[in-house]
Amino acid sequence: MTVWDSLVGQQAAVEVLSRAAEGRGMTHAWLFTGPPGSGRSNVALAFAAALQCERGGCGECAACRTTLAGSNPDVSVMRTEKLSLGVDDIRELVRASALAPVGERWQVMIVEDADRLTDHSGNALLKAIEEPTPRTVWLLCAPTVEDVLVTIRSRCRQLTLATPTVPMVTEFLIATGVEPSVAAYAARASQGHIGRAKALARDEETRARRREVVQMAYRLRSLGDCMNAAASFADATGEEAEAITGVLDARDKAELDTAYGVVERGRRPKEYAPALAAMERSNKLRAKRQRLDMVDRGLMDLVSVYRDAIAYSFDPRVELVNEELRQEVVEIAAQVPAAVNVRRIDTIFAAREQMLEFNVPVALALEAMMVGLWQAGLSQPSGAHP
Repeated sequence: MTVWDSLVGQQAAVEVLSRAAEGRGMTHAWLFTGPPGSGRSNVALAFAAALQCERGGCGECAACRTTLAGSNPDVSVMRTEKLSLGVDDIRELVRASALAPVGERWQVMIVEDADRLTDHSGNALLKAIEEPTPRTVWLLCAPTVEDVLVTIRSRCRQLTLATPTVPMVTEFLIATGVEPSVAAYAARASQGHIGRAKALARDEETRARRREVVQMAYRLRSLGDCMNAAASFADATGEEAEAITGVLDARDKAELDTAYGVVERGRRPKEYAPALAAMERSNKLRAKRQRLDMVDRGLMDLVSVYRDAIAYSFDPRVELVNEELRQEVVEIAAQVPAAVNVRRIDTIFAAREQMLEFNVPVALALEAMMVGLWQAGLSQPSGAHP
């Protein structure tokens, strides 16, 4: 099994990168773009393994295994759990990139969240990409080209990844041991997001949370329903985010205590307090991002219901993302013209922008969104058509 075999639906990209690993079309900086779940980070890591492998990514040698496991000394991965990539982190990565690789091949620097570069951190990275050392390769990942500073993207070879189809994701999940009916559901509901598909396929709680969110689309019949739905949405995403960050915070605290000898010596050196304060500030930013990520995922699940209704309005035979809710989708499509459901999707994206871009409190944005979704369907004739 080669390093490319786990990349679902990316045959075109694999062909390009395989040739580059062999020296055909190779360059010092790459930008991988694609929608969430398309596997940008996995593609970058597979390419890094292929660059270190003498056989172009066999998946069996020490270079491939250590790269995929995250332990290859010549492959550095920069990712962030915070809202942005800090300039200090990027400067450290740039310093490391100037060193010669330990092995005989490449030093590969992967930046998973290039869309989270600030102006300062982007400028720190730019010089390294403009004037690379001979055996250093930069692999940047972002949702779209427009998410990356123009000065950086203009110096990278751009490769756009595809969204895996439902049959591709279903086949992949079945091959990993998932029961076919569950695999088919997870593939549809994830809308091509491999990581999301894995979670839906393997965790009943994840499936239950998604069901709760999508059902809100046809349960908004009064102002009270809107307030209850917003509160439920906010609570569910908050609890899920806290469960994840709680584990990470405990891990970070234990590592900090160990690093400063608190456990062994039973006392805290004077350097411990500022380090603890810095860690807590960082953890708060991580918790905020995790919460927003959970909300964002739920909003996309809600959007899928209205997209289904629009698709059904024009073709009743179409396969729905929420096939298990076909009857409810049919009812939504029958109640209002398709244009109303388009406006509802616009309402959801407006709320998303308020939370992600303008820092509007989650609860407030969700309340306004739910009311907007409900009001969009008022005074519309029943049995409406597109």
